[in-house]
Amino acid sequence: MQRFKTTNSMTYDCSVESLWEIVSSPNYLSIVHPFCKENPTIQWSKDHHEDKIVYLNNRYYIRKFVSWKVLQGYDLWIGSNNNNQSFVEWRLEEVNSGSKLTITVYPFLLSSWPKVFSFFPYFLYINIKLKSYLFSVLSGIEWYIKEKTPVPKNQFGRHSWFS
Repeated sequence: MQRFKTTNSMTYDCSVESLWEIVSSPNYLSIVHPFCKENPTIQWSKDHHEDKIVYLNNRYYIRKFVSWKVLQGYDLWIGSNNNNQSFVEWRLEEVNSGSKLTITVYPFLLSSWPKVFSFFPYFLYINIKLKSYLFSVLSGIEWYIKEKTPVPKNQFGRHSWFS
């Protein structure tokens, strides 16, 4: 199965170590994610990371981390059940005097369709919605780094999938 992907990045005025401290902490989505209602931990240990994200509209997904590289990033599967899972990569890197976070999503939406039929719906709708979503998540992290307070709900606008 071949999937399309959507990527977005943001550069922050902090060290990779500081950024990693934020994005590797249990329940961190509840303070940086503008569409997150709650982010309870299922398990958070050295060798196993799993949590739940409950969105503002009460939709929820389980995040199961499959790769964890300290100061570099992680990979995870996210979805509401085992059939509809999206794969997500979080990557950190040092840039100049700051750090950069890149999030790449390989969504399950349309993944079972032949590529010839899914191309236009993906790039004309899903990709645009995901780019907007990732921008809000990345901006929420920036808010938290600068303001030292949790990001307000829907701070960067509502999202029809999660608000």
